[in-house]
Amino acid sequence: MKFTLSWLKDHLETEATLDEILYALTDLGLEVEEVEDRAARLSAFTLAKVLHAEQHPDADKLRVCRVLTDEGEKQIVCGAPNAREGITVVLCKPGDYVPGIDVTLGVGKIRGVESHGMMASERELELSDEHDGIIELPSGEVGEKFVDWLAKNRPGAVDPMIYIKITPNRPDALGVRGLARDLAARGLGVLKPLNVEPVKGGYESPIKVVIAPELKEKGCPFFAGRLIRGVKNGPSPAWLQARLKAIGLRPISALVDITNFFTFDQNRPLHVFDAGKVKGDLRIHPAAGGETIEALDEKTYTFRPGMMVISDDNGPESIAGVMGGAVSGCTEETTDVFLESAYWDPITIATTGRALKINSDARYRFERGVDPEFTLPGLELATRMILDLCGGEASEVVMDGAVPVSDRAYRFDPKKVVSLVGMNIAEGDQRATLEALGFTLKGDMAHPPSWRPDILGEADLVEEVARIASLTKLEGKPMRRAKPGVPKPILTPMQVREKAARRTLAALGYNECVTYSFIDSASAELFGGGDEATRLENPISSEMTHMRPDLLPGLLQAAARNQARGFMDLALFEVGPAFHGGEPGEQALMATGLLVGATAPRDPYDSRRMADLYDAKADAEAVLAALGAPQKVQISRKADAWWHPGRSGVMGLGPNVLCTFGEVHPKVLKAMDVKGPAVAFTIRVEAVPFPKSKTTTRAALGRSDLQAVERDFAFVVDKGVEALTLVNAAQGADKALIESVAVFDQFTGEKAEAQMGAGKKSLAISVRLQPRDKTLTDEEIEATSRKIVEKVAKATGGTLRG
Repeated sequence: MKFTLSWLKDHLETEATLDEILYALTDLGLEVEEVEDRAARLSAFTLAKVLHAEQHPDADKLRVCRVLTDEGEKQIVCGAPNAREGITVVLCKPGDYVPGIDVTLGVGKIRGVESHGMMASERELELSDEHDGIIELPSGEVGEKFVDWLAKNRPGAVDPMIYIKITPNRPDALGVRGLARDLAARGLGVLKPLNVEPVKGGYESPIKVVIAPELKEKGCPFFAGRLIRGVKNGPSPAWLQARLKAIGLRPISALVDITNFFTFDQNRPLHVFDAGKVKGDLRIHPAAGGETIEALDEKTYTFRPGMMVISDDNGPESIAGVMGGAVSGCTEETTDVFLESAYWDPITIATTGRALKINSDARYRFERGVDPEFTLPGLELATRMILDLCGGEASEVVMDGAVPVSDRAYRFDPKKVVSLVGMNIAEGDQRATLEALGFTLKGDMAHPPSWRPDILGEADLVEEVARIASLTKLEGKPMRRAKPGVPKPILTPMQVREKAARRTLAALGYNECVTYSFIDSASAELFGGGDEATRLENPISSEMTHMRPDLLPGLLQAAARNQARGFMDLALFEVGPAFHGGEPGEQALMATGLLVGATAPRDPYDSRRMADLYDAKADAEAVLAALGAPQKVQISRKADAWWHPGRSGVMGLGPNVLCTFGEVHPKVLKAMDVKGPAVAFTIRVEAVPFPKSKTTTRAALGRSDLQAVERDFAFVVDKGVEALTLVNAAQGADKALIESVAVFDQFTGEKAEAQMGAGKKSLAISVRLQPRDKTLTDEEIEATSRKIVEKVAKATGGTLRG
């Protein structure tokens, strides 16, 4: 939002300095981005008078001028067609910086003739785009400062231009009057009254307006307009052109400049149709799809079905609430105009503008929400200005629909300012603040004004009071303890667990990633997601259309970006939620690690090797141990489809899956553009059971000083039997006595089948027996060995190898 200081003072009666205003705006939440001091930029230039001008001896388009300056007569070579004797000009001397051409002048020679400076055009001084000739001033004394002449003859032309950043929740601040209201509430002045005198229509408008019934409830609740005949559409007056130029707008014509003025002055976008080009009545209706229109930006747009259109009997005349059409645009020949003031639904306007890729001042304001109750007053004010500047006679107002009801009320509790923001403000001051901002107070209920759609609850009332009082007045105070002594833990058990997972992974050498919770549809489908339940209604981009079903897609995308930049060995992790639905609670906290490339850098000792699934398994077990998971878990192969089917596993407690680990499927790596192999693990943090006891003390160390016994067994089993099945069976023979079971040999292939039979193999295991109470006897060892053989035979059908 751009405005000038003099424009602000049209609405605010104040003696505050520029610095005080700038500070107050930022403190009120309207952050000042830039201040352009145009007076300082033009302070070096003075007025001069051309005494004589003659043709340059060696150039047809140049003239040699004798110019009277405050330093005497100077010779200046000028190429402007209007350089002639007797005119008063703006002089730029040697050493002056000319902003429009970004040049610091010096004494130079032009076609052999010495020139001491230049006479400037408006574009060279960044006053406008005018560059057909040098500036001719109707008055002024030689040596007078140009900025002083502008201050006297063109008020506001060199005012400071202020550019502020407006947050989406403050549409009222997109008008200069809204800014003045905030400053007045702060106490920097008095808001001047806005007098709206309705213009009495002299005749019935021949152009009527009709809103399609399906749009009245949402798309266009209210549309008003009137015909003004007999206007003269010439250049707008100097003061209006200066206002628009100061904020970077190019004056076009009086009619167009008036609508632009109210867009920025009152946050009330308007539009004028050339009534002579309108056939029949104006209809506001949804597009059927396929209609085209050439807009005022000289581009042609095609409507999609459902977009709002303003049409007459000839077809589309305007993209409703976004941009007018060139077919009914006003020109210098325009004598009759139809002035439009309407209220458009913000979401509908935003959808249309985004789909057509049109960024206009009208769209910018309507999609944030303009004041619905100012629709008719804005029409009246604009009518009055058109009559004053362009003449003509206005018709009666025609309208359809009704102004949407925006009245609502929230309980006003002065004590909440203390409880919510910790500021002590008297109730009378709070009420005065709200009333200055346009609120209506009735008892303990506060009614927000129609121009504040962002006020939606009691907390917003508190925010307004605190904002106007200034949040810089907040004093830091320690929180009071309810009871003396050590306070209770603040973190929940799950937060403690999440912190433990993050610290353990970092300690293992992984680098943390924080990726978006949104991913593209194709990536989501690779990991079991991408369904309608997790699709975003209004995605940020086409690459963020779905909620992530797993953390691996984000880590793989990060790995691909790193590999593209030459970083091939990666250890990445993320702790965060994954989503299996769009409702509250349909998410799970996960801790995922990804290893790509080698486990160590290259060195002379050949310690470099590629990471494998056992690295992922070991790291996953370390994290599970940090989370308090039981040491003994079951491992199975029933991993999801994005894992390598032969090189992955699942750790769990019965049906409760705690972790999946292994190699990522090569097809997934190819789709994600990751150079593999890559191993990973995903831990379901919330699935790890909490200990039954709330005590935090460690269990006693269960070590025995008795001699352990190790026995080796070799079993002949079918070739399809998994080693894990055999190990689990042996472990279950005597859980109290058997400390560990490990496979140490596998004999397969043609030689094995030749010895043991077709389709057979040999698996050898080592079983460690650890007594607790007494040394084992030979009979006890043999009895346990028989149990092991029986359990393995029952589970696998294997026999002890002879």
